Amino acid sequence: MRTLLLVNSSASSVTARGRVVIQKALSADHDVTLAETSRRGHATRLARGAATDGVEVVVVLGGDGTLNEAANGLAGTRCALAPLPGGSTNVFARTIGLPNDPIEATGVLLDSLARGSIRPVGLGSVNGRYFLFHVGMGYDAAVVAQVERRETFKRYLGHPLFVYSAFSAWFRHYDRSRARFTVRHDDGAEVEAAFAVAFNTNPYTYFANRALDVAPEATLDRALVALTVRDLAFAKILRLARAALSQGSGGSKVRRLRFVDYRTDCERFTVTGHGPFPYQVDGDHLGDTERLELRHEPDALNLVLP
Repeated sequence: MRTLLLVNSSASSVTARGRVVIQKALSADHDVTLAETSRRGHATRLARGAATDGVEVVVVLGGDGTLNEAANGLAGTRCALAPLPGGSTNVFARTIGLPNDPIEATGVLLDSLARGSIRPVGLGSVNGRYFLFHVGMGYDAAVVAQVERRETFKRYLGHPLFVYSAFSAWFRHYDRSRARFTVRHDDGAEVEAAFAVAFNTNPYTYFANRALDVAPEATLDRALVALTVRDLAFAKILRLARAALSQGSGGSKVRRLRFVDYRTDCERFTVTGHGPFPYQVDGDHLGDTERLELRHEPDALNLVLP
C-alpha cells in the first residue's frame, strides 16, 4: 500500500529514534515515503499532494494540530488518514482507541491496515475549515492562546502548563464580566454565552490518563454536540470541571448544570460576537473573530480505525 509518513519533528513526543523505528515498521509491508512539516499549514499541502498523487494512506506522527491540517488536506479524497500520537495530549488518537505511545500505536495501526479497517467518518466544519474533535470559543480559546505563548515549555511541562494557563487566562487574559457572543440554533433558540464548545467526538480532552467526559453523544457517526456556558463565575467553572471529571457519568452531570445549554445532533449553528472573541480548532488557537458558522459534514474523511 502506498503510504506517506508525515512527521512533525517539533511535536512534544516525537524523537529521531522513534521516527526511524516507525518508518522501518511501516516499510516492512508498505511502500513508505517520509515527509516532514516545516511551518504552519504545511501538513495540509503535503497531505493534499499525496492524495492527488495516488497515495492510499497518510500516516501522521505529530500532535492534534498537525493531524487537523492533514485532515483538511485529505477530506473529500479517497486517501485515508492514520493518526499516530506525537503531541503532548493526542486527543484524537486516544479518542479512537490508540495507545498514547507512538511505537505501540504503530503496531495497532499495522494490524488495522492488514484488516483493511478503513471507513468514512463525519467531521465538523467551522467557517469552511474541518475539525476532528472540537472547536472552542471564548474562554477555552483564551487558555489555548496562553499555552501557545509558552510553546517552548510544552514538551517539558505538559499538563501543568495547561493548568497554569487556565488560571492565567481566567484571572488576567479574558473578559468574563459579560456575554461575549450569541449562539443561534436552527430551531430559533439563542443563547448568550461566555464560553462554548462544538464537539465532533468525546472526550473534550485528557488530563494525564483521565478523560474529561463532557459530550458522550458526540461520535464520528452523529452530528455535532453544542455546549454553551452562560456564566464564568469561578465556582461554576469548578462545578463544570468536577462534573466533566466524573468517571462514567460526566456527560450527564454536565448537562444538568443550570448555567449550561447542551444540545445534541446539531447539523449547523452560528456564533455571533459582541465584538471580537477568540476561538481554537482542535487545540490550535486561530485568533479572534466576530462570526463562526459551524456545520456537520457526514462521511467527509476516510479514517484508519483500530
